[in-house]
Amino acid sequence: MKQISILGCGWLGLPLAIHLLQKGYAINGSTSNESKLDILKSKGISPYLISLQMNEGSVEIDTFLDNSEVLIITIPPGLRRNSNESFVVKMENFIPVIEKSSVKKVIFVSSTSVYSDENQMVTEETIPNPETESGKQLLVVENLLINNSNFQTTILRFGGLIGEDRHPITFLAARNNVENPEAPINLIHQQDCIQIIQKIIEKKLWNTVLNAVAPFHPTRKKYYTEKALELNLTPPQFNENQPSVGKTVSSNKLIEILNYQFKNLG
Repeated sequence: MKQISILGCGWLGLPLAIHLLQKGYAINGSTSNESKLDILKSKGISPYLISLQMNEGSVEIDTFLDNSEVLIITIPPGLRRNSNESFVVKMENFIPVIEKSSVKKVIFVSSTSVYSDENQMVTEETIPNPETESGKQLLVVENLLINNSNFQTTILRFGGLIGEDRHPITFLAARNNVENPEAPINLIHQQDCIQIIQKIIEKKLWNTVLNAVAPFHPTRKKYYTEKALELNLTPPQFNENQPSVGKTVSSNKLIEILNYQFKNLG
C-alpha cells in the first residue's frame, strides 16, 4: 500500500482522497478547518490540521508528508476571500518543507486562468499571460514547483470546475448583462478531475504540464441558456453590445498521453 498526501481536502481534495483510498492507497489529508478533522477521520483519511498562512508554520506539516512519495496540492489561491494574502508567499514557505521530506512527486492543481482571453485556441505550448491576480500568482507557483530539482512536478491546469453540487448556472440564472455571450466555455467535471489525477499517478507521468478541460466548447450564451432551461431556471440575459472575449482550451495532449476519454461534458 502506497501513501499519498493531499494538501487541501476541500471540494475536490476530499472526494479525490476517498477515491484513492478505494484504489488501495493510504491517504494523509489536510484541512485548515478544525471542525473537518473528524470528517476526514470518519472516511479513513489520516487527518492533519495545516495552515499555510504567511509567516505561520505548522508542527503537523512534517508528519503530514512523512512516508509519502506523492503530494497532491489542491488548495486554491483564495484571493477572493482575502486579497491581502499572497499565495506565492505561502507556497514559498511550504516548498522547503517538501524538499526535506520523502516526497519525490508533486501534482499541482492550477487553472486555465494562466492563459489570457485572446479569442484563440490555447495549448500547453501557448505562453501564459494571466490577466487576473489569481492567475498571475498561480503561474509563479507553477514555475517554483516545476523548476525545483528536489522533486518532479506535474502541473494540471483545470478549466472551470463543475459537479453535482456546483455549477455556474446557479449564479448566472436570471442575471442581466452577462458578459461575453459568444465566448466558448471551458469546463471540467469533478469526476473527470479525479480520474485524471489517478491516471497521472498510475502512469507515472511527471515533469509535464497538462490542460484539463472537457472537449466541449459551445458559446456561453448557448450553453448557459440550455442549462438553465434544463434545470427549470430563468436563463440569464447577455450583453450583446460589447465584443466577446475568451479562449478555447485544448486538452488534446492529455487525451493522447493518458489515453483519456472525458466522462462528463457539462
